[in-house]
Amino acid sequence: MRGHTRLAVGMLLLPLLQAGGGCPSHCYCFATPALIQCSYVRLQEPPRDLPPSVHNLTIVGSNLTVLRRAAFAGGPNGSQALAQLTLLLLTHDHIQGIEELAFQGLPALGTLDLSHNPLLSIADGALSGCGRLRTLRLHQALRVPGLEEQLGAALANLSLWRLELGGNGLRALPMAALPPGLEELDLRNNSLPGLAAEELAGLEAPPLGRLRLWLGSNPLRCQCARLRPLLAWLRNASSARRLPDGPSLRCASPPARNGSLLLSEALGCEGEGGAPRELGEAGGQDGEDEKELETASYVFFGIVLALIGVVFLMVLYLNRRGIKRWLNNLREACRDQMEGYHYRYEQDADPRRGGIGVGGSL
Repeated sequence: MRGHTRLAVGMLLLPLLQAGGGCPSHCYCFATPALIQCSYVRLQEPPRDLPPSVHNLTIVGSNLTVLRRAAFAGGPNGSQALAQLTLLLLTHDHIQGIEELAFQGLPALGTLDLSHNPLLSIADGALSGCGRLRTLRLHQALRVPGLEEQLGAALANLSLWRLELGGNGLRALPMAALPPGLEELDLRNNSLPGLAAEELAGLEAPPLGRLRLWLGSNPLRCQCARLRPLLAWLRNASSARRLPDGPSLRCASPPARNGSLLLSEALGCEGEGGAPRELGEAGGQDGEDEKELETASYVFFGIVLALIGVVFLMVLYLNRRGIKRWLNNLREACRDQMEGYHYRYEQDADPRRGGIGVGGSL
């Protein structure tokens, strides 16, 4: 009986063992070697024993540092192309540099995620050979000045469709990093105060004429003068569709507008007919807001003083008898003092008392 049980268990495990036969060491395969995950195994370089049939490869929490030429090609010498690999996730791998042709041998790669890596350099030809790459994710990866230009050079000859640059502390639209024909750009969770007129003009140029933006979780400044170009751009229906999260964008400054919807009519930055106010009018609107705040402060201060006055009068009224008695006592005390003063004055001014004093001295 035990022999039959062991045989049955072995037959059940046989497909799994065969599926795992092509799985690289220190990694896990899900159902088939086509789905491989290498999580927190501290790899120093990508595994070379990847099966040619792999479709999705995930390497998380390793120490890859530098991706060298043909880093993900199979075989001992990196000569075996992974022609079926379409998804490559390399997050939290401490990648600092990407050399020329680092992704050579991945002709079908469609999605590449390099998020949460402290990138320092990207070679111009780092993505050469990835002609089918459509989505690139670089969340919290572009923290060093100058990487935007390097990224733009690496993407110049690609037909990228979506670029995600969230959490990189960007203060301006990274025009240098945007390849021609890009259709979606995720800039959420950056440090953008808004979009300047020249940036919006660049979005209207033919290479980026279809680009859609996501700007959520940015510290947007809602002074009318700064909003004027964006409001003018959004008046165009086609432009409004290019900002999908526009209705949910909120202001971060000035303090009076913190949390207000960016496109709320309450901001008062548009004139009649939806036309933006002139710069002077926009500045005047901000000045009027400040004056209203100042007036409200004075009104509140006056109300507080009035309440203090009412309380003081109530105290006087409730203690009127005691106050009257105190005033009477004070008056009597003053009268006694004055009578004593007059008496001494009369005594000192009596001439007879003065003569007696002189005679007595003689």
